[in-house]
Amino acid sequence: MVKFKGYEFIDGGVCAAAGFKAAGVIAGIKAGNTTKRDLAMIYCSERCNTAALFTSNKVKGAPILVCKEHLKDGKAQAVIVNSGNANTCNPDGVEIAEKMCGLCAESLAIDVNDVLIGSTGVIGQRLDIDVIKPKVPELAKILSEKGSSDACEAIMTTDTRKKEIAVEFELDGKKCHLGGISKGSGMINPNMCTMLAFITTDVSISSEMLDKALRKVNSVTYNMVSVDGDTSTNDTLILMASGLAKNKEITSQDKNYEIFENALFAVMMNLARETARDGEGATKLIECIVNGAPNEKTAKVVAKSVISSSLVKAALFAADANWGRILCAIGYADADFDIEKVSVELASAKGKLTVCTDGAGISFSEEAAKDVLSEEEIRIVVDLHSGEDSAIAWGCDLTFDYVKINAEYRT
Repeated sequence: MVKFKGYEFIDGGVCAAAGFKAAGVIAGIKAGNTTKRDLAMIYCSERCNTAALFTSNKVKGAPILVCKEHLKDGKAQAVIVNSGNANTCNPDGVEIAEKMCGLCAESLAIDVNDVLIGSTGVIGQRLDIDVIKPKVPELAKILSEKGSSDACEAIMTTDTRKKEIAVEFELDGKKCHLGGISKGSGMINPNMCTMLAFITTDVSISSEMLDKALRKVNSVTYNMVSVDGDTSTNDTLILMASGLAKNKEITSQDKNYEIFENALFAVMMNLARETARDGEGATKLIECIVNGAPNEKTAKVVAKSVISSSLVKAALFAADANWGRILCAIGYADADFDIEKVSVELASAKGKLTVCTDGAGISFSEEAAKDVLSEEEIRIVVDLHSGEDSAIAWGCDLTFDYVKINAEYRT
């Protein structure tokens, strides 16, 4: 976990912020599932200012269409989420999603338009509402301020670990909290957000500033993650603010807005890193840092190009310092810079090693390189020597297990 001065990491996840509760249950949505939670609910005692981002894929899951309709007033009070079925490309998908929202609203005695929804799992299979229906009241009854981990488990598909983070910080002398849960390990090349992420805060902040912060932070966190180059049909990122911290409402980009934005970055950046670390079949987290870029856009494009390269990912799986593949990925990035100025360094907890300067390889110890690349976290540091801007992207290695997981996903 990457820590930040002035922000204390705490327990609680999506329930760390005042007013929020969550829960997760086993509904049996996925055939044969009798041991893993697959239906979650997040609820706030107050109607919240809410911002959201969704997939850029032209094929969009029914839950996204429903969320967009329910968010027209920028308010929400609850979210219901299922795993095991994406409810996408189904003729009755919107109807099912609306029914799930209706069941949630009824069980919580709130307006159905204040309920948002997320789904993840297999595309193109009908979601059985009859399985879900009896479980929604049960979820409402067990909602708890300690329910974040259960909800986090319930939104997982091929994930191997829970992604749950929260921070505490101060605004106007008031203790504030921001936390979230996230899922995603495959079909991750967001270009908008991650597969599913739900973030809550008790900060008092206007809808306009909430949306501005979410878009900005997303552009340097979830947007900079790629596991396999596939953009999901169901990517959903929701941020809800209860206002219960009782700070003076943030309505402009002042100092308090900056503190809030940094808190959001602390949570979303760590969740994004964990998404890359938990890539399907992955054994290594790859972080590409691009420095010396003529502008931020160039830095981002180059960083994403490197961590998205299947050849680079496969080489790092084998701890092979095949720097030519890295330079190749830098070279086909859609950006303007002088390749003959580029240098590349490989680094990990075992040390660092320069493998390329001025766009050409230099001699280095293959044994030392193997040692550096055998760690679970690898950094590729690229310097374009063409300016002052920088960017970071996160990915993972490409392993035999990635093919196995995706070849057998429906079975």
